[in-house]
Amino acid sequence: MPFTLRGDDVCQITQPSPIPNPYWVAFSASAAELIKLETGRDGLPIEASWLEVLAGNQLDAGQTKFSDPIATVYSGHQFGVWAGQLGDGRAILLGDINGLELQLKGAGRTQYSRMGDGRAVLRSSIREFLCSEAMHALGIPTSRALAVVGSKQAVRRETMETAAVCSRIAPSFIRIGHFEHFASLQNVVRLKELADLLISEFYPECSPGKDPYLNLFKEISTRNAKLVAQWQSVGFCHGVLNSDNISALGLTIDYGPFGFLDHFEIDHICNHSDHGGRYAYQRQPQVMHWNMACLASAMLPLLELEYSSEESQALLRSALEDFSVIYAREWQQLFRRKLGLQSQQDGDVALIERLLQAMHDSQVDFTSFFRGLGDLKKDSMPTEIMQRNDFIDRPNIEKWFADYLVRLQSETISDGARKALMNQINPKYILRNHLAQDAIEKAQQDDFSEIQKLQQILSQPFDEQEDFDHYSKPPPIDMQRVSVSCSS
Repeated sequence: MPFTLRGDDVCQITQPSPIPNPYWVAFSASAAELIKLETGRDGLPIEASWLEVLAGNQLDAGQTKFSDPIATVYSGHQFGVWAGQLGDGRAILLGDINGLELQLKGAGRTQYSRMGDGRAVLRSSIREFLCSEAMHALGIPTSRALAVVGSKQAVRRETMETAAVCSRIAPSFIRIGHFEHFASLQNVVRLKELADLLISEFYPECSPGKDPYLNLFKEISTRNAKLVAQWQSVGFCHGVLNSDNISALGLTIDYGPFGFLDHFEIDHICNHSDHGGRYAYQRQPQVMHWNMACLASAMLPLLELEYSSEESQALLRSALEDFSVIYAREWQQLFRRKLGLQSQQDGDVALIERLLQAMHDSQVDFTSFFRGLGDLKKDSMPTEIMQRNDFIDRPNIEKWFADYLVRLQSETISDGARKALMNQINPKYILRNHLAQDAIEKAQQDDFSEIQKLQQILSQPFDEQEDFDHYSKPPPIDMQRVSVSCSS
């Protein structure tokens, strides 16, 4: 869907800045299919000029021609503080292709770059590419990554690094920050245009009858409530849940200092710049709820077109309260499935919470534990379960296993069928930080084979893949405390 809003107060036509001697670092044939981009046996575009397009060096590739690429303006709250005007500081929207937006991240300065250089580096581009595609394979709504194009052009961050451009695809990159921007300017005309665009293209169910803008808010909030529940279920930490990083379509976007949990810590912080732990793992649902409150505030003028200010506030407040209910319901359903529970019983939430607390106390590997839980038999003895050896408080976890086995025995499903279902929700493979780091270090030496291998493994995260079993293991001790910088 093309971003059809135009005007200097909405976006600026922005030409990408070329990079010298571009080369392929990574490419997703799966994402290419979405835009009907034909690839050859090598998995790369048959039309060779796509390398130059995705590097930001030209705008035409064969029959595909982009005109008037843009950067959009938005505002937002960063770490809970109003940051004022922001915008696409290093993202340039090339245009629409097969109904999807194609955007270049790292293709040079825009009018909203402020003090930045508009570039991305190889390190962060590889991480975004791998994680976007990994999240898609996990079934979690996300922008897609089409390619990473590298260059030996120097870019200064904490040290000197090399430039890269990550091309990404989404139905739309509209953010909560777009609403906040026009609300902050009291520009109700633009607010209405933005909301109407979303309704017509993505939320047609909100259009019939009364209250389209209230219904739009409810739908955006619902999608993001379900999204963050999915993050929690796979141990994904976004790292920077600023309101300008939240999609109006409920997609995971803006992969920066993200991280998947290895050993389980309820208060894990993946971003070393997050000194107060605002975006720690257990706070993600609360922060997403807070971001929906920012959206509600921004959309208030739209409701006031039909209702008084007091009525509008009451309606949005009531709708906002639904977020916690929807999130809790989704979270409980996901974790029941992770435990192999088909039915719903009153004690399930307490059982889940007891397990997570025990995992936190012993810092048990999140992914490996849930994957291994599928091997458990209903007639197992708690004192004979090997997984109990991962816990410090042995009597406590044995009591938990005893209660869990009783709960399993109340289900009619067989052990084999239960394991098959559990293996469809508990991945064996995730993008662990140490695996990404290994791929990055090799790529910095012009060896991109590890990126391709990880891309292949992570495209089938629920399969056994015996040849790659070691990629499912927890990180070595010296890599267990890796945190990631915001700089990219």
